[in-house]
Amino acid sequence: MNHNRSRVLFDKATNLVAGGVSSQIRVLEPADVPLFFTHAAGSRMWDADGNEYIDYIQGMGPNLFGHSPDFINEQVNEDMQKGYIFAGQFERELEVAEMVLEMIPMEDATVRFASSGTEIDQLLFRTMRAFTNRPKILKFEGHYHGWMDSVNWSVHPPLDQAGPEDAPVPVGESEGMNPSTAEGLVICQWNDLEKLEKAFANHPAEIAGVITEPILANTNCIMPKEGYMEGLQRIARENGALLAFDEVITGFRVAAGGAQEMLGITPDIATYAKSMAGGFPISMIVGRRDIMNYIGDGTVYHGGSFNSNVMSIAATYASLKHIQERGPDFYKDLNEKGLYLMEGLRDISKSLESDLHVQGVGSVFAISFTTRQEITNWRDHARNCDDEKYQQFAKEMLKQGIRLSANGRTHLSSAHTYEDLDQTIAAAATVLPTL
Repeated sequence: MNHNRSRVLFDKATNLVAGGVSSQIRVLEPADVPLFFTHAAGSRMWDADGNEYIDYIQGMGPNLFGHSPDFINEQVNEDMQKGYIFAGQFERELEVAEMVLEMIPMEDATVRFASSGTEIDQLLFRTMRAFTNRPKILKFEGHYHGWMDSVNWSVHPPLDQAGPEDAPVPVGESEGMNPSTAEGLVICQWNDLEKLEKAFANHPAEIAGVITEPILANTNCIMPKEGYMEGLQRIARENGALLAFDEVITGFRVAAGGAQEMLGITPDIATYAKSMAGGFPISMIVGRRDIMNYIGDGTVYHGGSFNSNVMSIAATYASLKHIQERGPDFYKDLNEKGLYLMEGLRDISKSLESDLHVQGVGSVFAISFTTRQEITNWRDHARNCDDEKYQQFAKEMLKQGIRLSANGRTHLSSAHTYEDLDQTIAAAATVLPTL
């Protein structure tokens, strides 16, 4: 397998585009050069050199139905004939809002649309601070809520900089970040109620809200420990803080009602993006009416030229309609495929006495290399997972025609077939003995 054309294009790109890529994770493509692609359909992609791949990156999560499904193409093409951006309201926007509120288990809620996960989380933080009249947001190590200065702290901090176990310090993920923004955060370890209690005790009446990935998809796809989410909700309420779910990854991917449905916990407010439009850019905040009224009456300012544009709303409408028409079978089939692949990888790993490890929920799961039975938070991952070995695994899998993400997160789509899954398991059986 050669990537000669991609190499030529990347050399050209480095003179035209900063770093040759438009999102930093893309430079970490597990190939000898960041790849250029010509087209994609369903579960497959083709690069500029004609190589074909079974794709488990799926746009880092948005492509719930695989690449360019016909039902989304048709709906978007139909609706965009009437205009692209109205800078005003239209009926399809209300239809989408109604569908969302039917699917998400949050009573007496309203929505607001935007264009990306990063910006919708910024609106979330602003709204929580305004509603509670408190200055700080509690976030957890290992959780990602966008790349803005106000929250891009302690996502994957080096442990020698991260501070004590029970009192982590904010560690910026980039140079050039405004150091004063760290003052608006309280950093805590996840999956540990005792440490959460201490964080609140150390900041009495300061914490406006807690933001959490309800399933930690940005670090090993970690599930919350039994009773943890219930405890988190209780502690937040007892301390007068709001509970927010970042469902940018889990929303409409793990269940129709997202992680809220799967875990049986309803937050006060939540954010969504990625899977809701099947590959088109959109994001959304959903929350209790009394909280969302702060946005509605302009107390909390929110704007955006591209918000609820015709194409993204059409794609969301087509996506949610497809899910509703398929009913429970959609997620049953999707998660069964994911669990089949997870189990197949576990079986191969066991038979080859490998330390390949998988954990997650089926439609989204993580691959890592560790001898631990389970990874429970970021520090657990940092101490016990061999990230370099995973990178080598992903690079060798690519040579077998299997495209995996640089961070280990694996996305199933409804377009993946059992033939795809068996081919992936067979590729792992070929690669693992070479590591």
